[in-house]
Amino acid sequence: MASAGRIVGVANGGSDVLEWREDEVGEPGSGEVLLRQTAVGVNFIDVYYRTGLYPTPPAPFGLGMEACAVVEAIGPDVRDVAVGDRVAYASGPIGAYAERRVFPAARVVRVPHGISDETVAAMMLKGMTAEYLLRRTYAVKGGDRVLIHAAAGGVGLIACQWAKRLGATVLGTVGTEAKAELARANGCDHTILYKSENLAARVRELTDGNGVNVVYDSVGKDTFHASLECLSPRGMLVLFGQSSGKVEAFDPHILNARGSLFLTRPSLVHYTSSRPDLLLSAHALFDVVKSGAVKVHIGARFALKETGKAHDALEARKTTGSIVLTP
Repeated sequence: MASAGRIVGVANGGSDVLEWREDEVGEPGSGEVLLRQTAVGVNFIDVYYRTGLYPTPPAPFGLGMEACAVVEAIGPDVRDVAVGDRVAYASGPIGAYAERRVFPAARVVRVPHGISDETVAAMMLKGMTAEYLLRRTYAVKGGDRVLIHAAAGGVGLIACQWAKRLGATVLGTVGTEAKAELARANGCDHTILYKSENLAARVRELTDGNGVNVVYDSVGKDTFHASLECLSPRGMLVLFGQSSGKVEAFDPHILNARGSLFLTRPSLVHYTSSRPDLLLSAHALFDVVKSGAVKVHIGARFALKETGKAHDALEARKTTGSIVLTP
C-alpha cells in the first residue's frame, strides 16, 4: 500500500475545518478501481457537506464529488474500464479531494480524446446537471423561455449555452455587470442584475408579460418566491440547489393561485443512479463539448492543498464558471 495526500474535514464548519492528510490508499476490491487523479472539480455541494447541511461520515471525512483520473489498478469483476484508461466521475462516495483514491468502477466513465483533464474536471458534475435539467426534468424545446439563476456560475454558463442550442430564449440572473457580460457571451439573451432590479417585473418586461416556461433555481431561499412570480401558467420551477439556504415551508395552494404551477426538487444522483442513465448523461455532455456548442469556462485554479481558499472564493461569489484543483 502507498500513501497519498488528501483534504479531509475534521469537523463540520467553515473552510478552516479542512486539513491536508497523508493516508494509505488500499488496493481496489471487487468492482473497484484505483485512480490517480489529475484534476479535481469544486462544487457548491461540497460546501453543503463541509458545513453539515448534508450529512457526512464521522470525521475525518473526505470531500469532493468530481474528478478526472487515470486508472492505475482494477479489482476483480471490473469489465467496463482497464488500467491506463482516462476516466471521470461526478458522484459519491465523496472524497474527490485526493491525489489517489479507490472508487466504484460502475461510477466512472471513459473520457474521449480532445477534452483536457482540467476541462473534464470542470464540467462533469455541472455539465451532467445541465443535461438532466434541460433535457429530462423540463425538456427545453425551440421557442421556450427559460430563466437560469446564477447564470455566470459553473452550471449557469453551461446551461445557458445548452439551452440556447436547444432553441430557447435564455434569461439569466447575475450579481455584477462583469458577470452579465460573461453570461451574454455564453448564450444568455437577457441578463438581470438581481441586486438592483426587481426580478419578476424585469422578467415580465422581457417576455411581453408572459413570464417564462421554466425557472432553473440553484439559489433557494432568497429567490424562491420571486422565481414563482416569473413563471407563465403551468410553468415549472426546478429547484436544484440552495446556496442561500433552505426554502421555508409554504402553502402549496400558491402553485394553484399563480397558474397551476409545477415544482420539483431534483438532484443529479437520481438522474444518473443506473449505469445506462450515467452513460446517457455523460455522452450527451461529451458530444456538445466536443462539437463546440458548449464551452467550459474555468474561472479559478488552486492547488489541492489550497482547497480552503477555493471554498472561500466560491462562497463569496468571487468566481465565475468552474473551479479546478490540481493534485
